[in-house]
Amino acid sequence: MERNHKILLGAVLAITIILFFVNIYAAGTAAIIFIALVMSVWIMQDSQLHPEIVATLRNEAKSLELRNQGNATAYALHVVIIPHDVELDIPMLGEEERYVYTFDKMVDEAKVVVSFTNEKKQQYKKTFLLSALGKSEDDLLKPMFPLFKWKKEDD
Repeated sequence: MERNHKILLGAVLAITIILFFVNIYAAGTAAIIFIALVMSVWIMQDSQLHPEIVATLRNEAKSLELRNQGNATAYALHVVIIPHDVELDIPMLGEEERYVYTFDKMVDEAKVVVSFTNEKKQQYKKTFLLSALGKSEDDLLKPMFPLFKWKKEDD
């Protein structure tokens, strides 16, 4: 936890304790604010250093785009495109950076398996089912960045 966060939480906790002796209702309100701040700091720490690789078909299904939508650089990417017998090794993909692989011909369907690591050497593996016919496995309820190890695949 950063020094600034510790100072903020300590100050709010001290104000909560002081308000407890002054007015119980004000202390309850301050306690709720303290709990909300603790949860916010916890979520901020959990969401750091998470690369989020997304694979999509582009250019009328003639190319595959890999994009890092996370908040950290992805290292040692290994991409397998099934059933087209294509394997790619990409050393790194920075935040909001894109990598495009062009196929020889149009691809109607493909399964893309991407494995990569973050700066802390944590392993990630994602699978994408891509189709040029409009079928998609996009989850509308998925958060913008993974929170609390959301849907983390363990292999």
